[in-house]
Amino acid sequence: MAGRIRITFHYRVLLALLGLCWLLVSAFMVFQYQREKEFRTELLDMELQMHNERILDDLRQGESIASIEHRISGPVEGLRLTLVGADGSVLYDSNGIVSPGVSNHNNRPEVREARRSGSGYAVDRKSESDDTDYFYSATMGPGGIVVRSAAPYTHSLQTFLKADSSFLWIMLSVTLAVCMAGYFVARRISTSISRLSSFADKASRGEQIYGDVAFPHDELGNIAANIVRLYAQLDEKHQEAIRLEREKTRLKKELTNNINHELKTPVASIGIYAELLRDNPGLPEDRRREAVERICENTVRLGSLLQDVAALTRMDDGASVIVREPVNLTALVSEVMAVERLRTAMTIDIDMPELEINGNRALLESVFRNLADNAIAYSGGSRITVRADRQGNFVFRDNGAGIPPEHLGRIFERFYRIDKGRSRRNGGTGLGLAIVKNAVAIHGGTIRASLDGGLRFDFTLPVTHVINS
Repeated sequence: MAGRIRITFHYRVLLALLGLCWLLVSAFMVFQYQREKEFRTELLDMELQMHNERILDDLRQGESIASIEHRISGPVEGLRLTLVGADGSVLYDSNGIVSPGVSNHNNRPEVREARRSGSGYAVDRKSESDDTDYFYSATMGPGGIVVRSAAPYTHSLQTFLKADSSFLWIMLSVTLAVCMAGYFVARRISTSISRLSSFADKASRGEQIYGDVAFPHDELGNIAANIVRLYAQLDEKHQEAIRLEREKTRLKKELTNNINHELKTPVASIGIYAELLRDNPGLPEDRRREAVERICENTVRLGSLLQDVAALTRMDDGASVIVREPVNLTALVSEVMAVERLRTAMTIDIDMPELEINGNRALLESVFRNLADNAIAYSGGSRITVRADRQGNFVFRDNGAGIPPEHLGRIFERFYRIDKGRSRRNGGTGLGLAIVKNAVAIHGGTIRASLDGGLRFDFTLPVTHVINS
């Protein structure tokens, strides 16, 4: 509603606490005030009852009421004494007001109560005979006679019957102290709510949320802090997932662009030589054979490129869809290197124990095959060494010329080439080391490249069993 005054949660809590505090204190003060007033009233009534009892005792001894009144002083100044007969008539009144016209005193509340229980009193009741306010105290005597003492309800008597005002000041001081304590309690409670509300506003606006927001060290503060921390963690994971998805989309787009670029060369070469054969039926045999060889080379290169792209695409789809089985890693490396020895004059040494891993055989073969192909095609060295320990720490190195150090951080990128012309001449697709990195990562390992005489790769694979250990 427009123009409506908005009270913050802090002050709503404070007002609620103060309201409850004042209600309880007010109820206690009223109760205590009435209780003290009743106590003082009963105390005055007890003194007047004792005075009445002394008069009744003297009456029993046969002494006249007039002499008794002159001899016995009352506990209150200006005390009026009245004797009421069994029929309610006034037998004696110290004010001298004894008249047949006076109403039946048995109807007076203090007399009626005295006849019922032996004693009774009435506070601040106006006398019908002299129109004065009195405090009455009546006592039942023998033969139905009631002795009634009446104290004038003067200012001094009113003051006596009032509760002690010091009690009210004490309670007021206590109330103020409780209000101050309530303020700090409300402030402490509202701190968590206010900060949680601020967090909710930021979250609704999509602002950055941090899990280190300070809250009071209490139950509500701990709950609020845990909520903020949990949201911050979820938001961080969400942002990371978005980042990874964007990165994945970027890589796919980049891969698509690179594939288009890489496909152009072999496809164009195949097209050019095919047109040459089609348009020149009388082409010399040596030229014809060269054209056919170029078509075959580019066809093989095109097939290798498509195979590598398919492997990367399968790995990008996630490790969960890749079938795993126990693989004798030592036997697998030996088989791959046996094939590589057939196509190179380089010496290949293998030094590793009998290791078994739970993984995908095709991907594991691609790791060692691509590393070997890379060394054979580009290192210019004479030796390849494959070494592993019992924990699955592998070293794959050659003794070739290595690469310029500035390229080490990028050799695992897709389609990254140090010498593009040389790579294409050697039939490389630019995806071999990217496949190696992804395959190692899918198996839960890491890989890094360094220069150690030639190019060295250190990587890990999670070994499940050491055979014949």
